[in-house]
Amino acid sequence: MRRVLLWAPLVLFALVFALVASGLLRPADRTVHSAMVGKPLPALALPALLPGKPGIASAELKGKPRLLNVFASWCIPCIAEAPQLMKLKQAGVEIDAIAIRDTPEAVQAFLASNGDPYARIGDDKASRAQLALGSSGVPETFVIDAAGRIAYQHIGDVRADDVPMLLAQLEKAK
Repeated sequence: MRRVLLWAPLVLFALVFALVASGLLRPADRTVHSAMVGKPLPALALPALLPGKPGIASAELKGKPRLLNVFASWCIPCIAEAPQLMKLKQAGVEIDAIAIRDTPEAVQAFLASNGDPYARIGDDKASRAQLALGSSGVPETFVIDAAGRIAYQHIGDVRADDVPMLLAQLEKAK
């Protein structure tokens, strides 16, 4: 019995070590998915951020499938996704945007250097619309179906290999 008690701390240490190591080697998925997918777009009434571009109103985001991109001029992954959003625009996709905690001058400079794929840009100074969508960060892109429901959520920047999938999601959302 004494020998068992002598080895017990080492066995306990080995078990704790194995548990910690397994958590480090296989971390849990920490992605926050929106609970709004499959539900109607929340009531949004965001003022225009830039002159000549309308703001965002939920009632106007019906009729045909579109993308709703949550972005910011200060977001590095948003710069990385800009070429893919321009490709989607060239493919005939209507893309609306919500600018998070941004200024008109910064967004204008962002669009001038990275291209402007957006039909509308709403100003979300306090991130209320972002939270209503269930978005946890920038960039995120939502597929809005013809009935005004959130059909799909793409978390993170849109990469070249995501473009066909987003086009398929838009086709499915008709």
